[in-house]
Amino acid sequence: MTVTRVLPLTGIHNFRDYGLYPVAGGGRVRPGLLWRSAQHGDATDADLSVVRDLGIGTVVDLRGNSERDAKPCRRYPGFAAEVLFHDGETAGLHVQAAASNPSAAEARAAMQRLYEGIAFRPTLVPMIQRYFAALQDRDGASLVHCVAGKDRTGFAVALLHHVLGVHPDDIMADYLLTNVAGNIDQRIATGAEQIRAKYGAIDEDTIRTLMGVEPEYLEAAFAAIRDAHGTMDAYLADVIGLDDAAQDKLRARFIA
Repeated sequence: MTVTRVLPLTGIHNFRDYGLYPVAGGGRVRPGLLWRSAQHGDATDADLSVVRDLGIGTVVDLRGNSERDAKPCRRYPGFAAEVLFHDGETAGLHVQAAASNPSAAEARAAMQRLYEGIAFRPTLVPMIQRYFAALQDRDGASLVHCVAGKDRTGFAVALLHHVLGVHPDDIMADYLLTNVAGNIDQRIATGAEQIRAKYGAIDEDTIRTLMGVEPEYLEAAFAAIRDAHGTMDAYLADVIGLDDAAQDKLRARFIA
């Protein structure tokens, strides 16, 4: 099976289909329905033309108010998708990890600590809930994104992959694809500009750490979930409100 996953866009980074993976019991996640990316504030007209042709009807924007204000998403003419967002702040990773001008090692440790709380962040949980509600109730393709499309987005996507029965190795592979998808140098340069504008001179190694992902981050999030709830499914039911019937509905929609 030929898999075309990453779209080579110019101003929208980390834009990719997170379907296509095989699932437990047979079948695959349907392609062309589940998209993820970084923010669209620097999208070119050509990028927007590609996005328009995907037929995306729902956009789940995991950014907080200040992030959306700082970099409003560009839209193509006639854009009519519904955009879901949280009226408040949802960030916590880069803000805290970069605030003290850390070394790369310190930033890496901070990112791992912060992932330990990502599943329980009071301002992010409501958006994860809205993400899963939208996937259950809305037809057509959807897009989920944050600033870089790697932490908040990566966590949300990993949860859905778990529900759909994607193998843990593929869940991790999709998460780590952030590190190689698209124009990495341009994505890092864009992130560096924003981070340095807010926090001052931060060295290149630290910037690359802040703009990348590592297995230990997602593993830390999942370990914290298991510590608090015993299993991923218990967390999904207790915190996200995703019971067995809701999970069955998602599998019926997105597995072919």
